[in-house]
Amino acid sequence: MTRCAVFGTGSWGTAFAMVLADAGSEVTLWGRRPELVEAIDARHENPDYFPGVRLPDSISATTDPAKAAEGADFVVLAVPSQTLRANLTAWAPLLPPDAVLVSLMKGIELGSAKRMSEVIGEVAGLGADRVAVVSGPNLAREIAARLPAASVVACADEDVARRLQAACMAPYFRPYTNTDVVGCELGGTVKNVIGLAAGVADGMELGDNAKASLITRGLAETSRLGAAMGADLHTFAGLAGLGDLVATCTSTLSRNHTFGVNLGRGMTMAEATAAVRQTTEGVKSCVAVQDLARRHGVEMPIVDTVVSIVQDGKSPYLCMKELMSRSAKPERYDVDG
Repeated sequence: MTRCAVFGTGSWGTAFAMVLADAGSEVTLWGRRPELVEAIDARHENPDYFPGVRLPDSISATTDPAKAAEGADFVVLAVPSQTLRANLTAWAPLLPPDAVLVSLMKGIELGSAKRMSEVIGEVAGLGADRVAVVSGPNLAREIAARLPAASVVACADEDVARRLQAACMAPYFRPYTNTDVVGCELGGTVKNVIGLAAGVADGMELGDNAKASLITRGLAETSRLGAAMGADLHTFAGLAGLGDLVATCTSTLSRNHTFGVNLGRGMTMAEATAAVRQTTEGVKSCVAVQDLARRHGVEMPIVDTVVSIVQDGKSPYLCMKELMSRSAKPERYDVDG
């Protein structure tokens, strides 16, 4: 039986642990809060994120990272992206020497502008063949309800990607393999920023045309950055690109979209943060994505707009007017070099 450790008892970590267990794996969840770990281990329920949802019996939980990692074939990391480096520095010596590390995180590290797989490889001293990512239109609450979903499992080593695919192929969860780790990570990260913009537009009641335009032009921005970083442009037309972008920009279950809606309705950053109550990756990642784009000389006006709103406190109405009054351009530009 495949043995999996999932570090992180938040919504996506818990939901993916369910997927792994339903696919036939033995799963141990690591969490830092004893009371939540006890509820998962004893009652097979995560009351903070999925109250009333019964977790599979093959899931156990612990606050001991060494116990969680013991004998694991896959070590799944599901913590906020900006905490990954510090957490993994502490966990790395405890991990099995042949385990594959799997990132569920969709962010870029502030300061270094590194993707999560790069941080994992650097901190754990692993080659690209030992680091995989999972990305796609995977709203955690729907997956916890075992509603149908598809995703992408990506690794530079195709055999490793197929192994991970087999480990998480559940009746309601269909993973596809990909070797384009860069494209999958960029798609999953930038969509959070575009999701914030779409939420702001919905909060301002700008209409479906505006939202569709943001989704499409957001995908164009992601593709430009991906091209500059050597990603396969086909990835952005797939589940880790367009699929994830649509889900994030349109669903009321998306934290980034909900956060944006609250800003568009006039809430302050503090009020929007309190209303969502969970980590909203796009709020911090927008700055890191902007930094990454500038390092590669890529223009990303929607990302710049989100930074202006969430970091600089600029009025969404003024940002909308500035975005609409940019100089005229062809639909395709700056993608091929």
